[in-house]
Amino acid sequence: MQSPGGHGQVVPFPGRSADQVGFERAELTRILDLYGRMVAAGQWRDYAMDFDAHAATFAAFRRTAERPQARLEKRPALRSKQGMWTLFGEHGQVLKRGHDLANVLAPMERRLLKAVDD
Repeated sequence: MQSPGGHGQVVPFPGRSADQVGFERAELTRILDLYGRMVAAGQWRDYAMDFDAHAATFAAFRRTAERPQARLEKRPALRSKQGMWTLFGEHGQVLKRGHDLANVLAPMERRLLKAVDD
């Protein structure tokens, strides 16, 4: 009998959870497309992403050193309730919640249209 960690055995890395919420490729493409258009319009300059066991978060910043102008959160635990997507404003207020990413991003899309019209 071989000892744990011997040849032919896979031993999980301690302290690391395999459960992590992330964005699917289509979701990330949609989010980064909006981000790119907002950068081109001069609205955003930086972004950050955070992934943990409960949520995946995308935050967009006007400047690096300030709080995010918009924060999008994917929380699968809320899928059967108000929807797993939540868009937060600069001061933490909930701008939109829902089941469909496109609908939740709509307030940012409208802000982009206003920025282009100006």
